[in-house]
Amino acid sequence: MVNVLIIDDEEPLREAIRILGDWDGLGVGQVLEATNGQMGLAMLAEHRIDLAIVDMKMPELNGMELLQIIERDYPDLLTIVISGYNDFEYTRQAIRSKVVDYLLKPVNRTDLNQALLKAINVLQAKRKMESESISKNITLNMSLPKLKEKIYLSIIERSNKNPLSDAMLPLIGADNPANRFSVVVIRVLNLEEISDTRFNKDVDLLHFAISNVINEITGDDYQIFSFANPKLEREMITVFTMKGGYREDMVFRSVHQMKRVVVTLDELFGTLVAVGIGEICDDVMKLSFSYESAKTAINGIDLLKLNKAVVVNNVPEINLSSDNHSLIGRIPLIRGALENGNLSHAKSILDDYVMKWRTGEMFSIGEADRALQEFVILMNDMAIDLKVAPERLPISGQNSLRDIGIGADFANFDQYEKLLLRLLDYYGNEIRGSLTANRPFDVGDIKAYIDNHYFEDIKISLFTEKYYLSREYLMKLFKLQFGVGIHEYVQKVRMDKAKLLLDDPTLKIQDISAMLGYKDKNYFSKAFRNYYSVSPTEYRDTQTNG
Repeated sequence: MVNVLIIDDEEPLREAIRILGDWDGLGVGQVLEATNGQMGLAMLAEHRIDLAIVDMKMPELNGMELLQIIERDYPDLLTIVISGYNDFEYTRQAIRSKVVDYLLKPVNRTDLNQALLKAINVLQAKRKMESESISKNITLNMSLPKLKEKIYLSIIERSNKNPLSDAMLPLIGADNPANRFSVVVIRVLNLEEISDTRFNKDVDLLHFAISNVINEITGDDYQIFSFANPKLEREMITVFTMKGGYREDMVFRSVHQMKRVVVTLDELFGTLVAVGIGEICDDVMKLSFSYESAKTAINGIDLLKLNKAVVVNNVPEINLSSDNHSLIGRIPLIRGALENGNLSHAKSILDDYVMKWRTGEMFSIGEADRALQEFVILMNDMAIDLKVAPERLPISGQNSLRDIGIGADFANFDQYEKLLLRLLDYYGNEIRGSLTANRPFDVGDIKAYIDNHYFEDIKISLFTEKYYLSREYLMKLFKLQFGVGIHEYVQKVRMDKAKLLLDDPTLKIQDISAMLGYKDKNYFSKAFRNYYSVSPTEYRDTQTNG
């Protein structure tokens, strides 16, 4: 279909062109109108226009100026010029701009449709030439490996709803009905480490090197084609194509060859991989099912037992919807600790929960991925709620962790646990910085905290972490404000409270000691004597006898 744009400031002429044109007969799909040159340019930018009918005499931007712009910005656009003036300058510009035809007003039906037919014939011839050129030279714009990759991806992702053309079938071995197919998924467990140390941080080059190693093991009765998954940079997809033979033989070949690949990748690059082999299928269009079974095999690998490269197949699917390994229930506790500036406590909460995973029966790679993704999402939500700038966070998921300086590699459970703790440490520092910036520091807050929590084990680090200030600076500020150091003030509050409690004869000294946060009665008595020069018992006797 052809789309036409009429650019003319005279409504009667636009209406006449609409009435006189044999649009249906010429295969014109859409006829649009613009009332001046500027509007015409705007519509050219907004719509796909094949042919423009331009009036040469228009206000503001006339036909000559418009043709010059079209010649520069839309060189493939066909044009027909209409003018009421038999002017040489207009004619010269029309010739220079290579217009299809030049019509004088008043326009008649025959001349208009002859000009339209001429333009459409030119357009159709041009399209045919382009189509033939593309068919004959498809590899000029797309290399054969890239074309195969796109075909395989369209099948695996189920994005191609139409049958493959006969020309495509030989490219992927689908022209022989006896051929069998299988997808192998390779997960590079230490991708960032190897990319950084061996490939100058060039992940694409690492993908290329791995593909070359895999593709070189092709045999006489089977072919292998490998490429990187464009949506998951840790994942390589390999398609096995076997020329006939038994299914069992193909499974054996796949496992044997991929074990060779694992050894070779380790020897050449130090690459550590987990390999999942998918189900065998007789129809190339079933590769999506083979891919899913290969992913299931990898997701089912037990991270607790993973300590080297592994090749697996036919692993039962893991229930990734289970809440057994969800951190959702611990997030409020972690948030409370971070809001109070106690990053150490937040880490202990995470550590305690992760220990349950470690001591469980199994913790699969699939569960690890799910828990990591969930943790990042929940921590992002928390950080944003606490006024951390979104650009400081890995909003787009696991692959963007590298953007905040955190590598997401893990090849065993120990590395996975350290990754979670590094993430928590990052979020904790960002949240602490945000709270400090949005809540001005008042040294009186420390005094108030001591007044209400004197019975706890109060350490200076509690305040340095919360207020993001150095120990020396914090202690100096407190002493300038209140005349004593933090430790001295804690002792003063406890001793003042001790006197009040000792005045109550119904309380035992051992109970008072516990109420003040002393674990040992003798230590309390010694501290009281050092402070008041009398023991708690002597003080109580004095008060009673006095």
